[in-house]
Amino acid sequence: MYHVKEAFYTLQGEGAQAGRASVFCRFSGCNLWSGREADRATAKCTFCDTDFIGTDGQNGGRFTTAADLAAHIRALWPRDASNAVPYVVFTGGEPLLQLDASLIDMLHDEGFEIAVETNGTLPPPPGIDWLCVSPKGNNALAVSGGSELKLVFPQVDAPPEQFKHLAFDHFFLQPMDVSPLGQQADTIASTTQYCMANPEWRLSLQMHKIAGFD
Repeated sequence: MYHVKEAFYTLQGEGAQAGRASVFCRFSGCNLWSGREADRATAKCTFCDTDFIGTDGQNGGRFTTAADLAAHIRALWPRDASNAVPYVVFTGGEPLLQLDASLIDMLHDEGFEIAVETNGTLPPPPGIDWLCVSPKGNNALAVSGGSELKLVFPQVDAPPEQFKHLAFDHFFLQPMDVSPLGQQADTIASTTQYCMANPEWRLSLQMHKIAGFD
């Protein structure tokens, strides 16, 4: 049984694949936070801004088999997009609590390229085409390499220097989404300055929030 908070067709808004047409499948649940505000202060990740509780989001639901969920995802990809490789991004919460080899195989059979955005604390199943790890605080990583490491910045207990030795193809710093707006501008400026001083890191802005798409 797969529990999906929401699934929708959009553009990837972050990282090296920013701007790419994608089906997003957000699984319910996370191993670092319950998703409830009452638990935030004691969570292993305290700054998440995503609703991943339940299955009541857009195209969300419970899917009994991998074939059921694969068909649901396939139906969200444009039927007339024959010149583009279908692309699905599994996210959460923490997608590796649910994503398995059966679902990956089903979607590969449908021609999909499979991306995952994970906090990196759980080992991934085989067959993932694009693995993005976003470390959260001082939680131990079970993944030491992949397609991209995308670090929300700043995190006092997760400085960029701690991760630069890992075997990722791309290293991104993404300004933490904070309020009020003036504070967000300061965070973007400090992230930009860090990337300029440490050019092995690239700046990742959340394009979907800037451009106004989901």
